[in-house]
Amino acid sequence: MSSASTNLTAQILRHALPLVKSHGFTRQALASAVLSLPGHSEPLSDTAVNSLFGSGDAARTTLIKYWLEEGLEEMGGKKGSSINSILKHRLQWNEPVLPYLPEAFAVLSTPIPGPPVDPRPAFWHAATIADEAAYLSGEENNGTDWYARRASLGAIYLAAELHQLSSPSTAGGFLDSLLHDLKGVEDALSNTAQFSQFIGRSWIGIIRSLGLT
Repeated sequence: MSSASTNLTAQILRHALPLVKSHGFTRQALASAVLSLPGHSEPLSDTAVNSLFGSGDAARTTLIKYWLEEGLEEMGGKKGSSINSILKHRLQWNEPVLPYLPEAFAVLSTPIPGPPVDPRPAFWHAATIADEAAYLSGEENNGTDWYARRASLGAIYLAAELHQLSSPSTAGGFLDSLLHDLKGVEDALSNTAQFSQFIGRSWIGIIRSLGLT
């Protein structure tokens, strides 16, 4: 891809984010985003979307991953705050697009329609948010305790996020209750395998419960 195409792609993704709350994580959002750029009076054609972002759900996946990356960047505004405050701030990032998140998770986890569901995107999602929250709060790397705490924070965040999908108004309080019992979560998820299993089951469960696989 040429530098000009790369620059155009980046601009379209940036302008597509505000459209997600009305269009979802769709090819239409990407196509319409170009209207915010000078010299464009028509949405991108389907062929152009394919050329810039990939065919089918590949384009949607690009938009979803960009949104997730921007969510991590948004967390940076809470540097120096408590873990609780940082994770709540990340939950707030979800709020404008909550109706579209289950399907977005399904797209990430089922690159080929139908089973099996791939839990690895869920693991990456939870782990990166936990790692960023710990870093921003000023926690230091203290050997095995460092990994155990991040595994627990990842599990807690994902549980709060899944709760948010069904009960947005109580997600903050639910997060508070889980963080209050952080030691209990650490004991329950005492190794990476248990963490992976918890994340995988939670992610797959929410997708299947919504009939998206």
